[in-house]
Amino acid sequence: MNRRDFLKTAGCALAAQPPAARKPNIIFILADDLGIGGLSCYGADRFRTPHIDALAKGGTRYTNAYTAPLCGPSRALLMTGRYAFRTGATNQDATGRMTPAKETFMPTILKSAGYVSAAVGKWGQLPLGPAEWGFDEHLKFTGSGTYWNTQDKGRTYLVNGEKKTLCDKEYLPDVMHDFVSGFMTRHREKPFYVYYSLSHVHGEILPTPDSAPSTTDHYEDNMKYMDKLVGKLVADLDRLQLRNNTLLVFFGDNGTAEGYADRSTIGGKQVSGAKGSMLEGGALVPMIVNWPGKTPTGKVSSDLVDSTDFVPTFAALAGAKLPAMVDGHNYAARFQGKNGPAREWIFIQLARMWYVREAKWKLNEKGDLFDMSGAPFTEPRAENAAARKRLEAALAKLNPAGGILDDGDGSGRHAGRAAKRAKKRQ
Repeated sequence: MNRRDFLKTAGCALAAQPPAARKPNIIFILADDLGIGGLSCYGADRFRTPHIDALAKGGTRYTNAYTAPLCGPSRALLMTGRYAFRTGATNQDATGRMTPAKETFMPTILKSAGYVSAAVGKWGQLPLGPAEWGFDEHLKFTGSGTYWNTQDKGRTYLVNGEKKTLCDKEYLPDVMHDFVSGFMTRHREKPFYVYYSLSHVHGEILPTPDSAPSTTDHYEDNMKYMDKLVGKLVADLDRLQLRNNTLLVFFGDNGTAEGYADRSTIGGKQVSGAKGSMLEGGALVPMIVNWPGKTPTGKVSSDLVDSTDFVPTFAALAGAKLPAMVDGHNYAARFQGKNGPAREWIFIQLARMWYVREAKWKLNEKGDLFDMSGAPFTEPRAENAAARKRLEAALAKLNPAGGILDDGDGSGRHAGRAAKRAKKRQ
């Protein structure tokens, strides 16, 4: 074969090879104070969330997804993939003590695999700023439940470290959406990771741009607007022709806030417990995974998931190397409907309270065993020797009492908050 024929043959062979599969974009949408009773795809009596329901219909909805019952410890789990007794992020104040010298956050892990990243929205209780933890771009607001400049904390926000003024009649959740849309547009040619931490539906509950002037109860309006923003995000992905290569995960940062748990019923029944509680409703949150052509369509999964699982799962999908000590379970295969091991139990901690939970039983730090067959509505104390033995073995393996112990007031909340709440009840 002469040189010309060789080069022609080699060129045809290379052209015949399929292009290398592009790594998926990953968008993690974190709703604030949203339990399962807030979404119609979970059977909510009061609320209708058609855009989020569409994600569930086109993907997989999880019924046993858990995280810490308060936002700071929950976000630390999501970013590190490590339990609180390892990081020290056991309460709302202690999360601020984490340092990049000791902990590695999600964007740094994914950066090694070629990802560009953005953090958008609430950064509450996490230390430093998004840039110090590896995010390339970021929009950050102060506190929680920030919507309008009529709120003291809503007058300004930060974009890549630069202070911006929120104008009159400008709705911060819309500003956040525009930032996400712009980031995706700028980086559409490379794999990206977006940590999209919503204002909704954390209090202070205020009118949305769509609220009718006559409306006095705006909680449902906020649910609708959150759903609308999810729909706009999906539409942007379609417009940019990124939808088929984007993994969307919708997740709650903890259960429904106490003042709204009584109206977040499912089939006329209230979920046991609420935000800040070690009952089911404190840690059980909605989770929807949607990746067209990859995730099973219309599936409802009972897999046990806790929020440490996203770090190893996203790292596996991205082809990134994990830090040495990660507690999470890699669900990359199961997200795509493939065979892969599932968790036998999950672990939840807040302050010096914790439990390990399997499908039908839960054991806490006091040695109390709970029958979870009626969850999420009931969880009575019960006894089962085999279940106790299994869960005691799981706790012994973790040994949370041998890790970094909480030094707060025992509630997991900000210092002195428990005392103030008790005094208010008197």
